[in-house]
Amino acid sequence: MTIAPAAGLGLKPQHYADAIGDTAAGAWFEVHPENYMCDGGPRHTALAAVRDRHPLSFHGVGLSLAGYEAPDETHLARLRRLVDRYEPFVVSEHLAWSRRAAVYHPDLLPFPRTDAALTRIARHIDRTQEVLGRRILIENPSLYLALDGHGQGETEFLVSLCRRTGCGLVLDVNNVHVSANNLGYSADAYIDEIPGGIIGEIHLAGHAPDPALGADLLIDTHGAPVDDTVWRLYRRLITRIGPRPTLIERDDNIPPYADLVAERGAAARLLAVTQEAALVSA
Repeated sequence: MTIAPAAGLGLKPQHYADAIGDTAAGAWFEVHPENYMCDGGPRHTALAAVRDRHPLSFHGVGLSLAGYEAPDETHLARLRRLVDRYEPFVVSEHLAWSRRAAVYHPDLLPFPRTDAALTRIARHIDRTQEVLGRRILIENPSLYLALDGHGQGETEFLVSLCRRTGCGLVLDVNNVHVSANNLGYSADAYIDEIPGGIIGEIHLAGHAPDPALGADLLIDTHGAPVDDTVWRLYRRLITRIGPRPTLIERDDNIPPYADLVAERGAAARLLAVTQEAALVSA
């Protein structure tokens, strides 16, 4: 299924009923497919009801695409069954690793951006797209310390991956801001360097200062409203590339559904203004 550029929300179990009853034009919902890799149960009942009314996006956290091992074939097969069942309009994953020698880490870990890493990750993306029978999107990471051994800048690496594999990009604007703050580079320049043609979806989320270091180290918590700086970067991005499906992410300190709808509405209004401007200039 394809949808017009619109604003969506991450689907949380406490909001199933609200999502089913949501009548907003263009509304869609993102889920982590790992939470639904079972044959049945109440979560599937609720997800099917949401899917009857709204498009879904799958955003995976378990493929470990940047790891040394190839994606787990059992995991891929389960993901394929979910994709066939719910027909999400986007399937995406993180540019990170979380598995090594059958040990899983509950985090999305960084890696040196070398030529060898580019070849390895491209192979993993190719295999994922082959099994799923469709293009996927990858998400730029949030970073907290400078690693040694990088051979490419992050935007160059992302573009190279997309061109080599045919995948696209989920551009997480909060991750751009967090990483730029923590590593000392320009978030504006990063936003401007990404070709619009590879961006299939945009994520917006909240962050928090580190308890010990304060604003010198921002943490990608997904536990707060979208920050004003992230909204500014988002406007800068869509003014340049045009509207894209945009997600409000909230995975901690989950507020009432109405609060998330208000943030979704802010994104939807910016998308509408951008769309109108594009039509006027066409």
